Amino acid sequence: MVYVVVGNDHSIFIPDLSRLRSGTGRLKGLRCIHTHLHGEPLSQEDLMDLALLKLDLMLCLNMNSKGIPADLYYAHLLPKNNSGQSWIVEHVPDVGRLNFNFSEFIVDLEAELAKTGADLGIDERERAVLMSVGKASKREAEESLEELKELAITSNLLVVDSIIQRKTEVHSRFLLGKGKLSELVVRSLQAGADLLIFDGELTPAQVRVLTDHTEMKIIDRNQLILDIFARRAVTREGKIQVELAQLRYLLPRLITKNTAMSRLTGGIGGRGPGETKLEINRRRVRERIALLNKELKEIRRQRKERRKRRGNRGFPVISIVGYTNAGKSTLVNTLTKSHIRVSRRLFVTLDPTSRCLRLKQGEVIITDTVGFIKDLPEDLLKAFAATLEELHEADLLVHVADISNPRLEDQIGSVDSILNGLDLTQTPTILVLNKCDRLNKTQTTCLAKRLGGIPISAINSSTLSGLRRAMEDVIF
Repeated sequence: MVYVVVGNDHSIFIPDLSRLRSGTGRLKGLRCIHTHLHGEPLSQEDLMDLALLKLDLMLCLNMNSKGIPADLYYAHLLPKNNSGQSWIVEHVPDVGRLNFNFSEFIVDLEAELAKTGADLGIDERERAVLMSVGKASKREAEESLEELKELAITSNLLVVDSIIQRKTEVHSRFLLGKGKLSELVVRSLQAGADLLIFDGELTPAQVRVLTDHTEMKIIDRNQLILDIFARRAVTREGKIQVELAQLRYLLPRLITKNTAMSRLTGGIGGRGPGETKLEINRRRVRERIALLNKELKEIRRQRKERRKRRGNRGFPVISIVGYTNAGKSTLVNTLTKSHIRVSRRLFVTLDPTSRCLRLKQGEVIITDTVGFIKDLPEDLLKAFAATLEELHEADLLVHVADISNPRLEDQIGSVDSILNGLDLTQTPTILVLNKCDRLNKTQTTCLAKRLGGIPISAINSSTLSGLRRAMEDVIF
């Protein structure tokens, strides 16, 4: 089938191609052939369209003053290569000399693009490209992307590429320029990825624009964290809290109508079904949020009763807080000889777990809580309010930090910021620097002195004597 689009000597309008074939390593199966009237080669706009629309070929045919075809230029995308090129442009001086079996060539090109997936073995995980756009320094952006990569791996994704773009001013709607967006699409195609993860929170408008221009699945950092929490939730309480956070995140984004409904908007016939369907969805989400809040209110009441019973017994409470994957659960296991699930993945613990800890001067209740992370989504903090209320009943907070992490001080700052937001600044806090076995003694002593923390190795009970004494000094 041949599509003919009529334009003028400045531009043509390319219709929506989203319904045409797509898939990992596949192009659209379309070639765009157009004329140039002033002898110019392919424009930057032509090359952007080639990349963003994933066309098989972009070709311009130059016409001479008599309206007879003269020379031509054509371009096609390239598979992954050492030079990092996205496409190649060829020039044929005389249209009559064009001798090119394009059908065979495009089959070979798609085979090369698909080979990326084959080179990764039989790994069937969804492939993702990470993208950072912002004003942060290169070092800060790289560290943040490294954490985003850990989150993606925790969510069982295969990260195949990452891109950083530093901008003094981030466009509120488009976020990326067309040139960078085309590079992003080509690199995703070359890497066999169909998922883009942005390091930061995207507005609903930004998601729509990016999806429309790339025809790829777009998620942001908050959505990725919510996905991890959804995978990790086991108890009824945990599942309620995660669902509540997801619905709160979804509600402002329920503004995009499906194609069928969008045809009914505006003018005659547009005041009924389209808007009604959208409002029904919003109303259902609000009703579900109200129901979940009611259930959480009951959970809060039950928690309050349990805390009251604990208080009547006179047991002091110690809550373990800290950045995710800092070793909080491992510390509780070693202190109490328990078997709370531990893993090197992020956010393994969602539901608080309490254990009895015997100290020299008496018994205490020690509670393991959900891990924090930089820029923890506000919806999650609200949803986990019932869990985090445990912290307000604590007589002591033990802040566990990973001393071996290069982002140590940033992570400590992130946790302190969240604790300040929860109005916990008046609760006595001990800073514990875990994983000291990964550093030499000089480094450990220097960091512990500068930060005012107690160095330990949570997997080695012999290193915990100083922490036990510090807890007893505060509690008793």
